[in-house]
Amino acid sequence: MELFKDDMPEGPVVSGFSGAGFRVGNRQVDGGLLLTSSNALDWSPPAMENMDMASLVAILPCDPLPEFLLLGTGLSLVHPPRHFVREIEALGMGIEVMDSKAAARAWGMLRQEDRQIVAALMPLV
Repeated sequence: MELFKDDMPEGPVVSGFSGAGFRVGNRQVDGGLLLTSSNALDWSPPAMENMDMASLVAILPCDPLPEFLLLGTGLSLVHPPRHFVREIEALGMGIEVMDSKAAARAWGMLRQEDRQIVAALMPLV
């Protein structure tokens, strides 16, 4: 029986966690991380209660419109402000909220399926 490793998805994939940050390929990102299907950008997010669309100007809005934003909220799940959720939904996108480690793992699985999504991962602090 032969085993084959599944093809890696196109674009950036979180390959691990270190300190408060993430490893993307061979690069260490020590804080927050914004992900698109083609880019991984360092991110200095605001406190969750101050989260707004201006916080995501580097990835939203974009064309084509992603299915949803995968929001990683740090070490634990924290619900974003309702006005922020409404702003995302007004773009015609969904939002999925989970802790940042779970969001990073979900990112890899969803990109493996070639899903068109974006992610914002808050640092692991």
